[in-house]
Amino acid sequence: MTEEYPRDLVGYGGTPPHANWPGGARVALSFVLNVEEGSETNVLHGDGRNEAGLSEVVGGRHPPGARDLGMESLYDYGPRAGFWRIHRLFTERNLPLTVYACAMALERNPVATEAMARAGWEFAGHGWRWINHYELSEDEEREHIARAIEITERMTGQRLRGWYCRYAPSPNTRRLLVEAGGFRYDSDSYSDDLPYWVRVEGQDHLVIPYALDTNDVKFGAPASYGSGEDFFRYITDAFDQLWEEGAERPRMLSIGLHQRLVGRPGRAHALARFLDHVQAKGGAWITRRLDIAEHWRATHPAPPGS
Repeated sequence: MTEEYPRDLVGYGGTPPHANWPGGARVALSFVLNVEEGSETNVLHGDGRNEAGLSEVVGGRHPPGARDLGMESLYDYGPRAGFWRIHRLFTERNLPLTVYACAMALERNPVATEAMARAGWEFAGHGWRWINHYELSEDEEREHIARAIEITERMTGQRLRGWYCRYAPSPNTRRLLVEAGGFRYDSDSYSDDLPYWVRVEGQDHLVIPYALDTNDVKFGAPASYGSGEDFFRYITDAFDQLWEEGAERPRMLSIGLHQRLVGRPGRAHALARFLDHVQAKGGAWITRRLDIAEHWRATHPAPPGS
């Protein structure tokens, strides 16, 4: 076992750095709203099939080349209704979040896009379209990243500073982000409770890990969150555990949200309860991922020779 292994199974080991979050917070809490509807796989978009997952049903009911109007309408609920419910929950409490934004979805709903920008939310790249980047060629992926940068800046006035692929990056993604320039972090990892540095093409590059367990994707069929109560209980336990650990070693928690999933009434009610729990408990820095990245860069810069 002397050859170089491309995975880091050690990380910070038993001595993670003290995050020194602003205000002495025990937990840096990052809410992420995934905006994908209107950019998913669909025959309307020139694809040979329709999106078949991350919804109330398991798709694949229609023959190739035929529109699945049921699946389309389940996705349409997100930007038409679910978004505005989530928007109210966060703006009424004056809470920030990060938007993992598919650029095509932003273009197709300029009204919601303007509302997100007006709220001061951060836009992080989630692709030009909501498709698997690991299925793209290198040139295709480079083009998709460039389109996402251009469209998002045109629609929101923000240059993309963060990035997260659908589920997993390609072997080229991180290198292409460094090549494009301007990115302060990516979140294409689930491997830690704290940010960490990697080397890409001889440059230090920051990773702000994401999470799939504290994520409403588990409402998608087949579901593991059966009710809003399940969701509330799990993310509350996660927050409370990190809050206790944070007395000595502050951590970070990501909560992933989707307009078409948690935007449904019974689930949004659970999200509202969690927001109130966090605010009542205190000790949390509720912030955007870009703010976490900038704090980490200032407080824990890449070690010399990393």
